[in-house]
Amino acid sequence: MTSPETLVLIVEDEPAIAELVKFSLREDHWTFRTASTVGEAWEFIQQQPPHLVLLDWMLRGESGLRLLSRLRADRGLHELPVILLTGRTLDEDLAMGMDSGADDYVTKPFSPRELAIRAKAVLRRRGDSQHGRPLQVGPLALDPRSCTVRVGSEPIEVRQAEYRLLKFLLCHPGQVFSRAQLLEQVWYANGTLDERTVDVHVLRLRKALREAKSLLKTVRGFGYKLSAT
Repeated sequence: MTSPETLVLIVEDEPAIAELVKFSLREDHWTFRTASTVGEAWEFIQQQPPHLVLLDWMLRGESGLRLLSRLRADRGLHELPVILLTGRTLDEDLAMGMDSGADDYVTKPFSPRELAIRAKAVLRRRGDSQHGRPLQVGPLALDPRSCTVRVGSEPIEVRQAEYRLLKFLLCHPGQVFSRAQLLEQVWYANGTLDERTVDVHVLRLRKALREAKSLLKTVRGFGYKLSAT
């Protein structure tokens, strides 16, 4: 996914920042397109889905989170990698952005080298996940290609953040992960999110799974695992 053919859409209403983003990723010879509004970005994505979206939160007019919400609600664009670029630095802003389905969260002003590293990491992780086979533990199944979750024959609606958590745990059945490990592996948050964030998403996921909620187990003193036994 980090080839010269990689198409990156920069959604930013400040031309100078858009140019800085291009400069940050210049060594990879990626192709860039820019949009200054949510409507313009959505129209472009419908015509030519990019490999990565670098999205400003505080756009003029509609918020960048509006575009992120539309992407995560669209079955065909559900897995499109999105990195939020924003001047909002509060912990609650970070939590909101990641909970809305962002793959990563980069605050302004940012280091060009850091942005390049994190963009490559997001593309690599997303690329690896898109080639997976259907995942299943007991009656609980997830199909990465269609982004669907089922318990037996019944489809289950799972929010974006909980979907990512479930997908990760299904890829590692029976393995126990600490809250810190889940923050790093699922949300790529290295010490930037409170570990209680994991508990909130586990609670939401158990509620969504209903009768299959017992598969998501708490291992006291360690963390969580997904297991049929």
